[in-house]
Amino acid sequence: MTDTVHSGDASLAAATGSGPPYGYVANKDKDALIKRMRRIEGQARGIEKMITEDRYCIDILTQIAAVSTALEAVAGILLDDHVNHCVRHALSSGDEAVAAEKTTELLEAVHRFTRTR
Repeated sequence: MTDTVHSGDASLAAATGSGPPYGYVANKDKDALIKRMRRIEGQARGIEKMITEDRYCIDILTQIAAVSTALEAVAGILLDDHVNHCVRHALSSGDEAVAAEKTTELLEAVHRFTRTR
């Protein structure tokens, strides 16, 4: 993960004051998210090892389903934080352009997220 600033975040920061630019940082969820991602990374390496060891295909598929579910949980946390922090602040900022941008961004993310199902 990188700490790049997305367009609109500078104007959002100006409108809402200083502080963490993203909800997962503000809510101190960053460490928990990193811990979850490391666990998922380990599970993915485990799947690779299972394939290398010619393990039973159903066992591998079960592990792939577990990784997918874990990634969906992380995505859900990030989506919740985005709505409750970034979008909420954009809407309350009074800057219609920033609010429109964050709303569009949210809808695109929801469409991407639901398209994978």
